Amino acid sequence: MKSVTSAVVDNDDPQAYEDQHVHAVYDHIASHFSSTRYKPWPIIAAFLDSLPTGWIGLDSGTGNGKYLPLPAERPGSVLTIGMDRSWNLLQIAKHAGSGPGLPITREIVRGDVLGNGWRDGAFDYAISIATIHHLASHQRRQLAVQRLLQCVSPAHGRVLIYVWAVEQDDLSKRTCGSGGLDVFVPWVMSQQTTAHTKTRQPTREPASTQKDALPADVSVYNRYYHMFAEGELTKLVEEAAEGMGLIVGPLTIDATNKLGCEIIRDGWERSNYYIELRRWIS
Repeated sequence: MKSVTSAVVDNDDPQAYEDQHVHAVYDHIASHFSSTRYKPWPIIAAFLDSLPTGWIGLDSGTGNGKYLPLPAERPGSVLTIGMDRSWNLLQIAKHAGSGPGLPITREIVRGDVLGNGWRDGAFDYAISIATIHHLASHQRRQLAVQRLLQCVSPAHGRVLIYVWAVEQDDLSKRTCGSGGLDVFVPWVMSQQTTAHTKTRQPTREPASTQKDALPADVSVYNRYYHMFAEGELTKLVEEAAEGMGLIVGPLTIDATNKLGCEIIRDGWERSNYYIELRRWIS
């Protein structure tokens, strides 16, 4: 089990805090991390399989790009562009789904989930899987949701978001204890694993390494997470949508010249909270 520890967020400079406790860490562990992230989660796979043929979407915080080849049942029916801050993970995502004798190149771009590099409504859909929980303030998490809502079509855009939950199931490798919502989650790498890492190393060492009480050939990289409580993700989305002037709820027959966002479903799955949204215009 991986016991999390409480994290004290630097409210004066959350960007620098994330650079140190999220981005630098993922660049270090990219290859090892990717080797453990290969099986798509069922609800996400079903969401992508439900999309109309010809739609184009964004995977915001794509990591190793494991969702870029989907849907498996209708290969090539939609095009998902992967975006991430980690250069090392993007190099893996670029060839997600490739096999021996089957080289595949994916559409990827290096960017920030808080950036505004797209015109409004550029995509038909967007997914954000296990990413927003790495943002170190409520305001930054809210902005990330707004960027997702902005980048999809106001008439039919669909959005799916996943974040880690405080409530962990029996199969989880994480134990939250009483550490609070802002935590460090350890990633353990041995020197043997590191020696086989082929990705480019970052220019800065992550500050949160703990080697005490561990074998000499093991390093622990602590990643920052905001673990979401029950109802928190839904409230965050509602605040983000209302902050954009959107009506939160389904399209009604008496709505005219309005923009809205409907919550299709939300819930808890395997230690994660998720929410699916649909944009509408009247």
